[in-house]
This record gives sequence, C-alpha cells and structure tokens, in this order.
Amino acid sequence: MNRLEGIRNIVDKILMEQTDLEERRCGYVHLYGVSTICSLLALKRGLDVEICSVAGMLHDIWSYKVGYSVDHGKLGSIEARKILNEINCFSEEEIDIICSSIFSHSNKQNVDNAYCEILKDADVLQHYLYNTNLPINENEKDRLNMLFKELGFNL
Repeated sequence: MNRLEGIRNIVDKILMEQTDLEERRCGYVHLYGVSTICSLLALKRGLDVEICSVAGMLHDIWSYKVGYSVDHGKLGSIEARKILNEINCFSEEEIDIICSSIFSHSNKQNVDNAYCEILKDADVLQHYLYNTNLPINENEKDRLNMLFKELGFNL
C-alpha cells in the first residue's frame, strides 16, 4: 500500500462526513494544498517528502472532524497519532515527527525543528495563496516574507 494514499483515503472519509458543504470544501482545499506545499518545501530543504506530505494532510484533521478549532494543534496531534497507529505502516519515529509537527504548527512565532517549520510555512503559504487579495494575517506576515525570500519571490 502507498502510505500517503492510505492517509488521503482516511482524510477523504472524514471530510465526507462533514455535513457543512462549505467546511468540507475548505477542508479539501486546505489539507490537500498544505500537503502539496509541504512536499515542495521538503524537496527544496532535503527532508522526507512523504512524511511532510502526511503531516500536511493530517495537520487540521481534528478541526474538520469535529467542526471547531480550539486547541486543534494539540488535539489534532492526538487524532493523527491514532490514525497513524491504526493504519500500522509508519514507524514510531515517523509518527513522532508527524505528530510533533502537527502539535506545534499553530504557533507560527516559535521556531522548532525542520519538519515543524515546513508544516508552519506550508500552512501560511496555503492561507495566502487561497486568495491573495485577502489581507495577510498579522502573525503570519514575517514567516510569509521569509518564505518568499527563500523561494525567490517578491511580495
């Protein structure tokens, strides 16, 4: 089994249970978008693309599963660990990397390990790219500017 596709199937089932169609659409756009950007940044930074992509797919799974986002990093890391243990094809070290990234992704001001930073950067970039005409979240501006410099873009 392709591990990433297995995770995507689980995420798709969770999203299909979301009765709010707008929330479901946002879930697909955001989770797949962040996952893809995680893959791109992992390639650029020399980290494990699959692990980063899985973290992106699962990073907001708690919010889309239950419909609210209070403590979603912490609760999402618990939900992700449950999913990853059930699918039983990731090592404990891989699960720890994924869940640590999910746990810390909401705190954009902190600098954590390289895997955590990819998820934070991908989350910020997807928020921006969703609609570049919307104002940039104040606590994401610095991270977005640094990311654009890394990628060679001018904001």
